[in-house]
Amino acid sequence: MNINDLLLKSVMIMDLKATTKEAAIDEMIASLAAQDRLNDSALFKEGIMAREAQTSTGLGDGIAMPHAKTAAVNEATVLFAKSTKGVEYEALDGQPTYLFFMIAAPEGANDTHLQALASLSRLLINPEFVASLKETTTPDEVQNLFTEAEQKRLADEKAEQQAEATKTPDVDRPFVIAVTACPTGIAHTYMAEDALKKKAAEMGVDIKVETNGTEGVKNRLTAADIERAAGVIVAADKNVEMNRFDGKHVLQRPVSDGIRKSEELIDKAVKQQAPTFHASGERDMEDSEEEKGSIISKVYKDLMNGISHMLPFVVGGGIIMALSFLVEPYFGDKSEIFTFLNSLGSNAFNFLIPILAGYIAMSIGDRPGLMPGMVGGFMAVQSNAGFLGGLAAGFLAGYVILFLRKLLKGMPKSLEGLKSILLYPVLGLFIIGLFMYFIIDPVFSTINTGMINFLENLGTGNAVILGALLGGMMAIDMGGPFNKAAYAFSIGIFTDTGDGSLMAAVMAGGMIPPLAIALASTIFKNKFTEEERKSGLTNYILGLSFITEGAIPFAAADPMRIIGSSVVGAAIAGGLTQFWDITIPAPHGGIFAIGLSNHAILFLITLVIGMIVSATILGLWKKPVAVKDDNKK
Repeated sequence: MNINDLLLKSVMIMDLKATTKEAAIDEMIASLAAQDRLNDSALFKEGIMAREAQTSTGLGDGIAMPHAKTAAVNEATVLFAKSTKGVEYEALDGQPTYLFFMIAAPEGANDTHLQALASLSRLLINPEFVASLKETTTPDEVQNLFTEAEQKRLADEKAEQQAEATKTPDVDRPFVIAVTACPTGIAHTYMAEDALKKKAAEMGVDIKVETNGTEGVKNRLTAADIERAAGVIVAADKNVEMNRFDGKHVLQRPVSDGIRKSEELIDKAVKQQAPTFHASGERDMEDSEEEKGSIISKVYKDLMNGISHMLPFVVGGGIIMALSFLVEPYFGDKSEIFTFLNSLGSNAFNFLIPILAGYIAMSIGDRPGLMPGMVGGFMAVQSNAGFLGGLAAGFLAGYVILFLRKLLKGMPKSLEGLKSILLYPVLGLFIIGLFMYFIIDPVFSTINTGMINFLENLGTGNAVILGALLGGMMAIDMGGPFNKAAYAFSIGIFTDTGDGSLMAAVMAGGMIPPLAIALASTIFKNKFTEEERKSGLTNYILGLSFITEGAIPFAAADPMRIIGSSVVGAAIAGGLTQFWDITIPAPHGGIFAIGLSNHAILFLITLVIGMIVSATILGLWKKPVAVKDDNKK
């Protein structure tokens, strides 16, 4: 497939009007939608914004490549847009962006499409080609330029392959290897590959680059390549196969660094200025730039690793256990069906805190942290230290492993194997056991008991305030840190006490944003575009299913109004669940778990009230679409 089969003239924008990042994205999406290349603009934008949240696709040098692979795309398309004034696109070099390539790939994109997109990415590494592209004024000029550049690239590739086939490796030249990968595997993967290869040639360094793109692994590194290499560069924003690099100096960076900082990466790889990677998951303890980050973001990542692994046990065990209570009045607590369901749910629940602690520890200390973390979590359960004790056990076990790594760093290489199979398990377990038995369990058991007693003795007014706070937090960032903090707190109380009152508050709060948007787009039709109204309908299903993230595309487009109205309604719904003493003994399920509630009808009423309040605020607050469009012109 030729690049110009994807780079359609009908969707090109030769004079982009937008001056901000999101407005530029909206303008390009509108052009794709006008040519029926999309079936759901809001869903496609959600994919685009999710990719931007990982790393800006503003590559620098005036180029941006926003891209998404999603079912919202009817047919693979590349939209070219050109801005004369420049767009503040949060580019990696901090400079305005003038050239845009929005890549829209369907979920079932075939290899031909993907190869064409990879070819497009590689062309944009050439500064002379980019300079020529900036001078174009018509869609025909753009297509002609790509045709000529593609023909030249294919000829150069053929010549390079012929030269490579007859080339004898020069043992005196430094040799490094690299792996490039990005989440969608469409653009950055191949741009990083070409940037590294081009810079290596300039530096007199031999390099082999493996790409982990959507079309699969290409140019796979062999054992001989790895053995020969002085260093390894992993420029990736997703997981790649790492165990094969055991004992090598591995430099792990974002894929954007492979494009923007190729010379620095190659230089460090040649000089072996990178931590040594070990297949056990251990890394040398020297600080490296790619491992630095804020303490808060690191703690959050470690906590979310524990919660994400714990969640299936919470959901599965919680709902099965709740079903047992649902059948108990009909069959009795001695019946086989009640005993089976209740014991099955209880067995799953027994794993919650050990899994939480184990995977927090593993996030910090890699695989050696898993066992002491899980044992510490189990000790927290046995001593009634509960959810808080499990959290403490997970973080402590992880940092104990980091301490042991540093302590044992000077061991002879001949004894390296003893670390993972003997020293880490024995010393890690002994140290975490000492701390848990003599310090953490007694302290957190007292704290846990006191907190439970406090919650059980809350007056109605205080309970309503707490419910409103938790409900509102669920709507602040719709799946982000505030949302997860409220949800984790409620799960902690639920797992420690079996009381589902706060689960009712967070579930109601999390259901309100998508439901309110759906209702508002249905009632206040003149305040939403046709695409937004279509997408709004899907939010009825997402909201009823307790999937708060359905509101994210709308919040990204209009954060003040969407988030502001959602928080008000979610807080009201959360507070009402406590005012009416509603409990839901299940951590998820939304409307499908309502049969497990002690007051199902009242829970529905809280949803209706919160939804109407938020939808009304949003509908009155938003400006009509016609007014908004006029302002843009």
